[in-house]
Amino acid sequence: MTPPPPPTATAPTADVTPGPAPAATPDPPGVSPARGGLLVLVGMLLVALNLRAAVTSLGALLDEIRVGLGLSGTMAGLVTTLPTIAFAGLGALTPWLVRRWAAPRVLVLAMIALAAGQVLRAVTGSAAVFVLTSALALAGIAVANILLPMLVKQHFPHRTGLVTGAYTMALTVGTTVAAASAVPVAHAFGSWRAGLGVWAGLAALAVIPWVPLALRARAARRAATPAVVAAPARVRPGRTRLGWAMAVYFGAQSLSGYAIMGWLAQLFRDAGYRPEAAGLLLAGVTALGVPVALTMPALAGRLATLRPLVLSLTAFSTAAYVGLALAPRGLAPLWVLLLALGQGAFPLILTTIGLRARTAEGTVALSAFAQSTGYVIAALGPLLVGILYEATGGWTAPLGFLLVALAVQTTAGMVIARPRYIEDER
Repeated sequence: MTPPPPPTATAPTADVTPGPAPAATPDPPGVSPARGGLLVLVGMLLVALNLRAAVTSLGALLDEIRVGLGLSGTMAGLVTTLPTIAFAGLGALTPWLVRRWAAPRVLVLAMIALAAGQVLRAVTGSAAVFVLTSALALAGIAVANILLPMLVKQHFPHRTGLVTGAYTMALTVGTTVAAASAVPVAHAFGSWRAGLGVWAGLAALAVIPWVPLALRARAARRAATPAVVAAPARVRPGRTRLGWAMAVYFGAQSLSGYAIMGWLAQLFRDAGYRPEAAGLLLAGVTALGVPVALTMPALAGRLATLRPLVLSLTAFSTAAYVGLALAPRGLAPLWVLLLALGQGAFPLILTTIGLRARTAEGTVALSAFAQSTGYVIAALGPLLVGILYEATGGWTAPLGFLLVALAVQTTAGMVIARPRYIEDER
């Protein structure tokens, strides 16, 4: 849901398997040293619920929005491409933000931007303003995408798998609920604007836990001595083999995920399913992904090496793609199940971001690089699948392309499977 790294990003010295991580690591500037806490966990889950609602609600109502605002085909294409552009470009700025302000304060601003953007785009009558306010909302999501793995590392260092699984499951639930209910809400209120704008309330709710946490972090920073707030050595994942492997794995699995979300229903319709049934099969991939999102991080946190998980996910996806090419109608529920299992690569890579960094500063740097670079790769998925489908009139070539992307993903997965830390790859 890939091209090799550009030649300017040279690999570091040979990989070194580190010893045990230090018992305690310094937090980035402006971050409270407090660990754990129910309020932090609740805040993370509320943020995670918001991370795709603004995107999937837009996709569900795109036809109504296009007619209502008079969007041209080009403008509609820009709107659907905005998420990957925002996640790639704006997400890369997050480490800079965290070096200047406490993470809770950054999250407060991110959720406010998300809520404001969703309200403004739901009330505007201008296509240009709609695009700009959508970008504002997506900026909030882009920042939150990067921060959550860092917060897991900082506040729950000994429960990385469990907490990552919890917030990944919340993300999946938010994605599914928004996609399924946007149209019914719009119909109930007689306007697409209601189906699009209602999710601003969820973003506003996510602000609440982070306000006291931001105030607490601000007080802690003011009381801290200069030695405590001194910034640690800068981590630059783009100059390491591990950083690029993480980015390629994230990008290849996201490429497949976006391609599946964008084209699977059409594949089933071409196979003879009614539109309603094709939509239900697509929804099944997301719904079956909920327990996968919960259990995958816990498994990853307990294994000495991630190779069994990487290879298992590859096997599931390979079987699904081959099955869709050979018998898309006869065994469709089985292919949906295998696709859902294969998409466990997403919670796996989110967990691995925390497992491959010693410090919160290293985690946010690795998260920003892997996700921002990965989303650039991911943007190619739906586009190339569409081009191949139009050029060949069938699904053999598009599914062959996804198998090639899966091979690239697996190769990168073998690199990130062995335990080591980004801070050690200078």
